[in-house]
Amino acid sequence: MTKAEKAKSLFLQGYNCAQATFGAFAEDYGLDFNVAMTLSAGLGGGIGRLRETCGAVTGATLAVSLAMGSFDLNNPDAKTKVYEEIRKVVEIFESETGTIVCADMLGVNRRGDDANAEPRTSEYYKKRPCADLVYLAADAADKIISNLQ
Repeated sequence: MTKAEKAKSLFLQGYNCAQATFGAFAEDYGLDFNVAMTLSAGLGGGIGRLRETCGAVTGATLAVSLAMGSFDLNNPDAKTKVYEEIRKVVEIFESETGTIVCADMLGVNRRGDDANAEPRTSEYYKKRPCADLVYLAADAADKIISNLQ
C-alpha cells in the first residue's frame, strides 16, 4: 500500500485530514501512531475546523519535517531547506487544487461554522473531496521525501 493509499484509508476510517496524512508516515520515522494522531488532532478542518490551511497539507508538512529530522538552530540553511521542501509539497498540491485553503476547496465560509465535526456518513463522503485531498497531499509528501533520500 502506498502512503497515499494508507492516508486515504485512515481518513475513511474516521481520522481527520491532518491525522490521516501524517499517520501514513509517522511510524516509518519511529513515532508512535497514537502519538502522531494526538499531535495532529487539532489540525483537522483547516486547523481547528476554522477552514484555513487544509489539514491534508499540514499533515504533509509534519511528515516532511519528520522525515528531514531535526536541524541545528544555528544553521539557517537547514531551516531554509525544510521550508523549501514544504513549498514543493504545496506547489504539487496547489497545481491540482488551485489552493491550500480548506474553505475554498469545500465551498464554505472561513470560520463560518462551529467546531463540531460532522458525522461521517455516506452523505458526508459524497459531498466532501477530503479523501482525495488526503491522497494527493500524502502522495506529494511521499515524492518529496523520496527525493531527500
